[in-house]
Amino acid sequence: MADASNIRRPLLPRDQQTKIMQHDNGCLRLSSSDLWNFLCVNLLFSSSNRTAINANAQCLLLPSDSDGEIPAEVSAKSAEIQSCPAPDPALYYQPVIGILTHPGDGASGRLMNGSHVSYIAASYVKFCEAAGARVIPLIYNERREVLLEKLNLVNGMLLTGGWCKRGLYYDTVEMIFKHVLERNDAGDHFPLVAICLNFELISIIVSQDRSIFERYSALDLPSTLQFKQNIELNNTVFRRFSSELLKKVSTECLIMQSHRFGVSPETFESNHALSNFFKILTTCADKNGKVYVSTTQAYRYPIFGFQWHPEKNAFEWGLPNIPHSEDAVQVTQHVANFFISEARKSSNRPPTTRVLDNLIYNHSPTYCGKAG
Repeated sequence: MADASNIRRPLLPRDQQTKIMQHDNGCLRLSSSDLWNFLCVNLLFSSSNRTAINANAQCLLLPSDSDGEIPAEVSAKSAEIQSCPAPDPALYYQPVIGILTHPGDGASGRLMNGSHVSYIAASYVKFCEAAGARVIPLIYNERREVLLEKLNLVNGMLLTGGWCKRGLYYDTVEMIFKHVLERNDAGDHFPLVAICLNFELISIIVSQDRSIFERYSALDLPSTLQFKQNIELNNTVFRRFSSELLKKVSTECLIMQSHRFGVSPETFESNHALSNFFKILTTCADKNGKVYVSTTQAYRYPIFGFQWHPEKNAFEWGLPNIPHSEDAVQVTQHVANFFISEARKSSNRPPTTRVLDNLIYNHSPTYCGKAG
């Protein structure tokens, strides 16, 4: 079977989904019921292994007095430890993130080549789940009313990398971006993370100017982040980074770039619409030393733009230069934790049944690491 880290999820309207299981050239397609069967088997193996381990483990004895009873001071201490603080009622501990699909199958047509096909790379799903969220896919070519219904079930949005910059996909991104602004203006804290392609698209939407982006040489490029001088990081995506990790990020190649276009700091600052909406947090340099804006954050909204890939370090293995050190994985986890902590601030409490009916687990994943 192909490396599960490279699972992509081709998504179709539900009545067009594949309902078969086949093993062909390293690709595995599973129906929802088959997927759960596999999951159950894995859980059973895990359980039996754990039983075997525990059978050989040494016993851990609690302190006791001569009568075999727990002393009063130990019992009181235990009760104190078990007293858990009440959850913060202002936070939502079952956050759901919407991820917009991208046109194509994610493997240059080698898996499915229909014009109706779209996908989400599994790394984006894992990125959200690793920080404690669930995912609902928003299929970019679904009817507008269906997309709006799904937007009302989520507590934040993630817009992925890709290549498509025009047509229906661009129109859907623009609709979602405006919905994010409206939700926040109405009082719901509704975060948006836009990565690579969608860093570009939301910048174009705000600036209303496609010419701000120019060519850069930053494909398959690990790099550093250079923080803007005198920037306050406490209220940014980097607030969870330790001072040691911040130093390493700026001196070691812990960040993965994979793009052909960027916006220079000078162009960014000279565009009043863009510079009044976003502040620059970091810049990067491409293979030729040409500098571009790499991380932005909106002034008035929880909207965060990345012209780099925070999801790749922990969850993607297809490119040889992706950083996978412990520090690089910490970068992934800190960004994910920040994003989902923002989503927990959302006041939206979607109906459980509607959420379950729309989670990504209702779709059939395609294992395509070998194919692309």
